[in-house]
Amino acid sequence: MQRKRLAKGGVHVCDASANNTAGVFETLLANCNAHCRRQFVELAESFPEEVRFVLEAFREVYKIDAEARAAQLNAKERLKLHQEKSAPWMKGLKSWVKRHLKDGRIEENSALGSAAAYLQEHWGPLSLFLRVEGAPLDNSLCERALKRMILYRKNSMFYRTLNGARVGDIFTSLIHTAELNGVQAFEYLVAVLQHAKASGLHPEHWMPWTYQQTLARMQAPA
Repeated sequence: MQRKRLAKGGVHVCDASANNTAGVFETLLANCNAHCRRQFVELAESFPEEVRFVLEAFREVYKIDAEARAAQLNAKERLKLHQEKSAPWMKGLKSWVKRHLKDGRIEENSALGSAAAYLQEHWGPLSLFLRVEGAPLDNSLCERALKRMILYRKNSMFYRTLNGARVGDIFTSLIHTAELNGVQAFEYLVAVLQHAKASGLHPEHWMPWTYQQTLARMQAPA
């Protein structure tokens, strides 16, 4: 039975691995520029002259994106800024890769050739931020969040009981939530344990985003 495609959703950002699909969801595919850039960074020592322009181009594009964030531009304004300032760098990058591969300046079967071919083959998704409002340059934010859970998954192999795994799940969630709210996880957990009875009766007062106010009220003079 053929699966029905769902309505088009948002932008799907990932590297170009065939495993990273949106399934039945129809999305706009954007590939991660940080992943593409990293392939050239790893070759900088072996091919310093060849990769210099590529890294400089990506550096300028990321500087422009940082400029948009600093100016708190909305999605439409950010797109216009990238089209005006980043597009020339990206077009130059595309031309550089095409020219070097065509002229044989880059050996196709080399590591540098592989990196160049990756950029050329996935140019559309890599440059989506030049055409679609709000399309990100990369997936770094989600990848940073996933790293914690990947590490936790590895550590979970050493739990001896299901209850131990459940406790680990709870603490991992609490620690990450505390960090997302700009709270020191250790200090937060200590406060909750020191006021275990109160936090059990009124957990809403002991969330990472409320516990400091609760402590302040408790310590205020009567």
